[in-house]
Amino acid sequence: MREKVIGIMGGMGPEAGADLFLQITKATHAKSDAEHLHIIMDSNPKMPSRQDAILHGTESPVPAMIEVAQNLVRAGADMIIIGANTAHYFYDEVVSAVAVPFLHIIDEAVLEARRKVPGIQRIGIMATTAAMQADVYGKSCRKFDIEIIPVPENVQSRMQSAIFDHDYGFKYNGRTERCVSEAAVVAQYLIEHNAEALIMGCTEIPLILEDSVFSVPLIDPNKTIAEAAVKFAKGV
Repeated sequence: MREKVIGIMGGMGPEAGADLFLQITKATHAKSDAEHLHIIMDSNPKMPSRQDAILHGTESPVPAMIEVAQNLVRAGADMIIIGANTAHYFYDEVVSAVAVPFLHIIDEAVLEARRKVPGIQRIGIMATTAAMQADVYGKSCRKFDIEIIPVPENVQSRMQSAIFDHDYGFKYNGRTERCVSEAAVVAQYLIEHNAEALIMGCTEIPLILEDSVFSVPLIDPNKTIAEAAVKFAKGV
C-alpha cells in the first residue's frame, strides 16, 4: 500500500508547526532517510488571529485556513493536520471545504489521556484564553464523561501571559524563565484541584514545559497527533 502524504497547516505559531513536523519525524522510527514519510507543510503566520476572532469577533481566519489546506491538497497531501489547538474552534468549517481527511488534535489528546489514566474522570486543560472560552476541549471530554476542571480568571491570565506576554511570553521571546514559572503555577493549581492528567492544549505549552515533571501525566497533543499521523500514513 502506498504511504499517505501528510499535510501540516503550520504558522499558528511557526515554532509549534515546526515542532509538529519534528514530532512526526521522531514518531516514524525510520532506519534510513527513505523510510521517513513524505510531509508537506504550509507555514502561514499571516492568517488572521484565531484568538482575536474568538474573543473579539475580528476577521475570521477560516478563509485563510481553507486556502492553506487547499494549497496542501494541490501539493499532494492525502490528509491534513491543523497545527494549533485553538484553531480547532473553526475545524468543522475548514474540513467541510476540503476534499481530504483531517486528523483532530483535540480528540487524539483526550484519547491519549484515557490511555494514560484508564477511567479518568477529572482533567486539567492548559490552553489559551480563547480556547478555554470557546470550550474547544469540552466536546471531546464530554464524549467520555470527563470533567474539565474550571480555571479561575486570575490563574487563566497567567497561562495566557506565559504564551502571549510581550516581555516574557513564549510567542515573542522564546522559552524564558518567567513563562516556564507561570505555566508551572497553572499546572500546579490544576493538580491541587484533583486533575488526574494535564493536557497541554496549546502547541506552545509543551515547548514551554519541556523537561518539566509533575505528579500527573502531561499530555502533549503535538506528540499524540504525530503518532496518529504516522499510523494513518502507514495504514496501521
